[in-house]
Amino acid sequence: MIPFSPPRIDKKIVDEVVDTLYSGWITTGPKTKKFEKNLTRYAGHPCTLCVSSASAGLELMLRWFGVTKGDEVIVPAYTYAATANVVEHCGAKVIFVDSGNDFNISVKAIEKAVTPHTKVIIPVDIAGYPCDYDEINDLVRRSDIQKQFIPATPEQSQLGRILVLSDAAHSIGGRYNGKRTGNLTDVTIYSFHAVKNLTTAEGGAVCLNLPAPFDNDKLYNQLNIKSLHGQTKDALAKMQVGSWRYDIIEPGYKYNMTDIQASIGLVELERYDDDMLVRRKHIFDSYTREFRKYSWARVPEYSNDRKTSSFHVYLLRINGIGETLRDTIIQKIFEKEVSVNVHFIPLPMMTWYKQSGYRMEDYPVAYENFSGEISLPVYYDLTDEQIRTVVQAVVDSVQSTL
Repeated sequence: MIPFSPPRIDKKIVDEVVDTLYSGWITTGPKTKKFEKNLTRYAGHPCTLCVSSASAGLELMLRWFGVTKGDEVIVPAYTYAATANVVEHCGAKVIFVDSGNDFNISVKAIEKAVTPHTKVIIPVDIAGYPCDYDEINDLVRRSDIQKQFIPATPEQSQLGRILVLSDAAHSIGGRYNGKRTGNLTDVTIYSFHAVKNLTTAEGGAVCLNLPAPFDNDKLYNQLNIKSLHGQTKDALAKMQVGSWRYDIIEPGYKYNMTDIQASIGLVELERYDDDMLVRRKHIFDSYTREFRKYSWARVPEYSNDRKTSSFHVYLLRINGIGETLRDTIIQKIFEKEVSVNVHFIPLPMMTWYKQSGYRMEDYPVAYENFSGEISLPVYYDLTDEQIRTVVQAVVDSVQSTL
């Protein structure tokens, strides 16, 4: 069976993890701090806080910004549950909007959804393809949109507009107008989950890029405290001579990354652009070259004159089919010992959100994208021979179904 997305684990990673285990630092320590600095240097934003997951990073920033009951947060209907669940955790209302044909959030739909209650927009870089950040950033700065904004916290007053909180769980390494994700809007959140291009097994990062008068370095220190139970010193700081005493200044959260996780990330980031992304692009290009031969295949957009994907998920669509035929095709592909997936079931179709009153009929483009989509295997160790096997399994399965 060809798997869907196994992590890359080789001797370099194993050796780095073993080095960490023997170092005496297995929780947050010097390697986590080094990973944060390397991530900052990689994308070029002011500073980075590593956390336990992308979900933790999203919620941390919503709570820092003061999002609470009565507030609204605009989220694409086409995303993973984490993007919306964190809004629910804060007691705010999720405002779903529709997608464009590239799977990403529609800027026109965002504009229509803004109200005086809107505090945050969370664009999601589906499959690693950056959203239209110039248009989104321009929208929140537009005078008529800013006039609607009603700040309720010092942070909201200081920003003076809707916060753009990018869910870049898929898109580390993606580029938009020459800049890497992490450096495209106010705050960006990475995921380093096991299936991601760059993994730390579990984990995430908060990329701070807030405009003046915010001091991103000072905010990093505040968030570091908030992410560790409101404790004024982490374990590394407390181990310095005479520095054992600390204070709890707020009831914070347990969101820190460990050095074991960071050690994996350090290896992966060092070889990411010149190795991992090169291989993943080759897989994307190979699929595209083969599937363009068939009129029933709709290959994904993953590069144009402004944007380049991180090549995270290959979203193949089959023209002219619905859920039932798509599911039949998927079953046939699995029977040929090839693992595939679907990214994602739109959230208004999920029980929690359906029961909350959301209707999938309100997001027709998202539904159309979903109903014909099949995600194909993309991972570093996928061989060219296996790519050909995947293509043949899909072709045979589709053509025996249509």
